[in-house]
Amino acid sequence: MERVRVLVFNAALGALDYRVPEGMAVEPGSVVVAPLGPRQIVGIVWEAERLAAKDVPASKLRALLEVLPVPPLHTSLRRLIEWTADYYCAPVSAVARMTLASGSALKGGGTTTEYRLTGEEPARLTPQRAQALDLLHGEQATIRELSEIAGVSEGVLRGMVGAGLIEPVTVDIDRPYPRADASFAVPELTAGQAEAAGLFTQSLRSGGFAPFLLDGVTGSGKTEVYFEAIAEALRQDRQILVLLPEIALTENFLRRFEHRFGVPPVLWHSSLKSTERRRAWRAIAEGTAEVVVGARSALFLPYARLGLIVVDEAHEVSFKQDDGVRYNARDVAVIRARFEEIPVVLASATPALESMQLAEAGVYRRVELADRFGGASLPGIDTIDLRAEPPERGRWLAPRLVEEMHKRLARGEQSLLFLNRRGYAPLTLCRNCGYRFQCPNCTAWLVEHRFSQRLACHHCGHETSVPETCPECGTPDCLVACGPGVERIADEVAEILPEARTALVTSDTLNTPERIGEFVAAAEEGAIDVIIGTQLVTKGYHFPELTLVGVVDADLGLEGGDLRAGERTYQQIAQVAGRAGRASKPGEVLIQTRHPEAPVIAALAAGDRDAFYDAETEARRHAGAPPFGRWAAIIVSSEDEAEARDTARAIGGRRPNHPDIAILGPAPAPMALLRNRYRYRLLINARRSAELQDVIREWLGAFDFPPGVRVNIDIDPYSFV
Repeated sequence: MERVRVLVFNAALGALDYRVPEGMAVEPGSVVVAPLGPRQIVGIVWEAERLAAKDVPASKLRALLEVLPVPPLHTSLRRLIEWTADYYCAPVSAVARMTLASGSALKGGGTTTEYRLTGEEPARLTPQRAQALDLLHGEQATIRELSEIAGVSEGVLRGMVGAGLIEPVTVDIDRPYPRADASFAVPELTAGQAEAAGLFTQSLRSGGFAPFLLDGVTGSGKTEVYFEAIAEALRQDRQILVLLPEIALTENFLRRFEHRFGVPPVLWHSSLKSTERRRAWRAIAEGTAEVVVGARSALFLPYARLGLIVVDEAHEVSFKQDDGVRYNARDVAVIRARFEEIPVVLASATPALESMQLAEAGVYRRVELADRFGGASLPGIDTIDLRAEPPERGRWLAPRLVEEMHKRLARGEQSLLFLNRRGYAPLTLCRNCGYRFQCPNCTAWLVEHRFSQRLACHHCGHETSVPETCPECGTPDCLVACGPGVERIADEVAEILPEARTALVTSDTLNTPERIGEFVAAAEEGAIDVIIGTQLVTKGYHFPELTLVGVVDADLGLEGGDLRAGERTYQQIAQVAGRAGRASKPGEVLIQTRHPEAPVIAALAAGDRDAFYDAETEARRHAGAPPFGRWAAIIVSSEDEAEARDTARAIGGRRPNHPDIAILGPAPAPMALLRNRYRYRLLINARRSAELQDVIREWLGAFDFPPGVRVNIDIDPYSFV
């Protein structure tokens, strides 16, 4: 009889011991099925000395039921799971669950049935069947997935199968992906690009952990440089992971990747169909998926022979997960590379201050690309002081910006207007009684969306129609939209440039890879004159005819007391400014602001990135903020406000007295009500020498919280709402 420790996916249980029946072979990392009460659960065999478990006599151990037909998780991945759980104060089981992200993939190979249109079009169609025929063109998936795509019931689709409009297709679940060709279309690099690429390829040949910060101005060809590192890893028959911050960037990246390597990479993100996730997971675990491009969750997949990690747009806030396990994929990527003993490349035109400091300290090797590719020059940047050059009454674009847009339209060039605010207006109120439309579930105003004629909460998804009368006083035709969103700017552009062809680029309008692809193709072909967008347009795109960028409200990101507000604003505006003048024509950037003297705005206007980083570094050092100190947050929430408040006060009342740690709060969170849960926060500031996680675990471990209360720990928080 052999006794093994199994990590089960229940945070309250942790690890349990089981007996290995005769004839069953298991090892650390094996994925197994075990009994738990009357149920069968999936778990991972772990080293007994690394996870504590309740001591159970051997005679009472229950036997494992099955070893699942997937490769055992590598030692390096198990160490990464432990490190992530320890650093972010999360249950080991919650982190481990992310590695087994496709339950169906654990069952082994085989075939499945998917469905597609036959091409038949009968003379008579119900409205629902007609809708399905319109929306399912080119799609192949399960009935459930097709019903979500078409917006009709599964019964409608099954009826279409019976009528011969949809046909079943047998699909090999584990069919191999086409192999990438490292020599398919080798680019001609500049001397600076070739030198940077040479550093990466030499590191791959030498082997071992090597963290790089690829710091290149917008348009310098960072992607082409790390593509050469990918090519070298392919020649070594190693797997490559490329992390992108948003699915919106994927479509553009896929085209560039396929042009270079002849085939598309393997995708991993939350929008994949279940069959695609299953196929990708098994190919990753077996080592046949060569290059994986994905969102942050791709970081925890069980790669068979990982050889290189690339984090593109490494400064992006969206690499930090704000629910579940609250990890930062940029930082965990470096740790995974360390455990795997491989190179990792963090690529950005505006690196995070923490990354810059690690490069200054010699922990990362900084590789600079100071010039744009092909002789293109960086755009000229100027500010428009809205106090001295205000827009016309009822408008939001200053006269100078409007004049430059007219010039671009006359020359057949493109303009881009950036405002990081979705919808038509951030607030709608009654001009008669002052009533403001607020979300019933959150401490947030409802945002008016004119295109969909809805009022929506961008935090919980609550929507309601725009009423004809004020809900408070009953007055008709009294509602006023306050402030601009991108939809309002689009209306203004239609008024001042009626002949211009416009595109509105937000997560509301471009919410599928197909729509993103259509937008990119139209912009590249010159079928769009003015692009109006949110942060979705700030990075990753290359439009040769785009020569003017207008930042509608540069001060927006500086509001709200975010500790990283200055850095985030600088990164966002610098990235969107980088869309201008990327080809032979020079670019210009106009920044509308009421505070041109603010350090971040002044640095942008002067094109002096070093001055901004120096000033931000000193401010952080003085405040003991990252990277010179540590922040952590404890968020207490409950559907009962008194319960949340009392629990937060109890936690605050037993705060540890530590010389290297200061604790602020508890206080109501800025977003005091979120998704019907009342929220209180405690903010912790610690010296880097403090054992912050140990202090928090010991502090909170003494409590037995009420069932309705959630207490979440956020290490290195990015969101302070």
